[in-house]
Amino acid sequence: MEGFINVVTTFSAWLWGIPLIAVLLFSGLYMTFKLGFFQFRHPLYIFKQTFGSVTKKPKGKGTVTPFQALTSALSSTIGAANIVGVPAAIMFGGPGAVFWMWVIALVGMSLKFSESALAVHYREKNEKGEYVGGPMYYMTKGLGMKWLGIWFSFALMLELIPSVMVQGNSVANTVNESFGVPVLWTGIIIAVLIGIIVFGGIKRIGQVTQVVVPFMALIYIGGALVILFMNLGALPEFFTLIFSNAFSPAPVIGGFAGAALVDVIRWGFARGLYSNEAGLGTAPMAHSAATTDHPVRQAFWAVSGIVVDTLIICTATAFVVLSSGVWTDEGAMENSSALTTIAFAEYFGEFGSILVTVSLVFFVFSTILVVIFYGAKQAEFLFGLKASYAIQAVYLIAIVFGAVGAAELIWNFLDIMLAAILLPNILAILLLSNKVKELKTEFFTSDKYYLKDIGKTKGK
Repeated sequence: MEGFINVVTTFSAWLWGIPLIAVLLFSGLYMTFKLGFFQFRHPLYIFKQTFGSVTKKPKGKGTVTPFQALTSALSSTIGAANIVGVPAAIMFGGPGAVFWMWVIALVGMSLKFSESALAVHYREKNEKGEYVGGPMYYMTKGLGMKWLGIWFSFALMLELIPSVMVQGNSVANTVNESFGVPVLWTGIIIAVLIGIIVFGGIKRIGQVTQVVVPFMALIYIGGALVILFMNLGALPEFFTLIFSNAFSPAPVIGGFAGAALVDVIRWGFARGLYSNEAGLGTAPMAHSAATTDHPVRQAFWAVSGIVVDTLIICTATAFVVLSSGVWTDEGAMENSSALTTIAFAEYFGEFGSILVTVSLVFFVFSTILVVIFYGAKQAEFLFGLKASYAIQAVYLIAIVFGAVGAAELIWNFLDIMLAAILLPNILAILLLSNKVKELKTEFFTSDKYYLKDIGKTKGK
């Protein structure tokens, strides 16, 4: 059995190295070119249409508001990767990995834009009258490849069982270490709380996430901002460290063992993609329920999600870890997952470690909440609405099993299962790239959308 696990682990590490990073990078660059570098040409307009319009009543049809759809999608992407994944990237790839995290975020915007626009365009109403959509719908309706949609759905539905177990394990151990609460109790309490919310459907999830996500992000970013203002003088050094190490091997410094250039790029890309889920096909399921008058308008919200998740929260973590110097301490390599907690504690003492613990609990709780919703949508697509309730019950039981440590054996399979979801979705985006371009062109050239927003019409 141990030999089999080693084979799986080795294959998984290889797959999520150069092969998948190349697939995501080239497909992201292809869509960026195809869509005319929209994320670089219209950043202010995108901001105005998203965070700048939060207080306005959304136009069009949908089940939840655009902001609720974004916070639901962010619940899934803002998680342990932002707190634990960033120091791991720094320890194994050096400070330069942060630069490549930014690069893949900017390139990944075109993939997230594409999948979300397609999800809204091909969405439909379910038996409860809620809008549902995602890769399985655009594979079926857009490509006429229902078998691919079934593969995607089935793989995602199964992948989320170990995923939920791992998240349950993470939060139970964190609470146990910080507050001494037995892991079983934590597992049961989380399962009950999440059950109450997810059985209420996307409307209730949207109502909860629109409060929880801004709150948890503000607590964490707020702590990082206090550290930034305490340390404004470290800002030039922070950027110097990142840019000087981005294009060369990272040198050995203290407890940091150094890294080859290929590792600098690989770790930056891998952690960035893990964090923002661009191209994975999960976020479009949340965005497909949004009230909007055009698929492209909601796709802008998906792009803004990458800004919040990777460019703001991951960068905040990187600043705290690098400016505190904990990444060069002896033993930092072996303890990379705790570096953010140690760094906050350097600045705030015990309060700092509590702040990170509370943030992690909130981040993981909200992640579990939304991934269970994603899994339920797969069961609904495959077997109908009743099946979605059954799979939700399976996920809730999995949280408890995961909390008491039953997930270890399955952890190694997680990355391979993720690849089984990612590859069909990337294929679908590329095959439907002309449709995405058509939707984008329609939005930017029509009197009803972009031209109207900026006060220009074709007649003027």
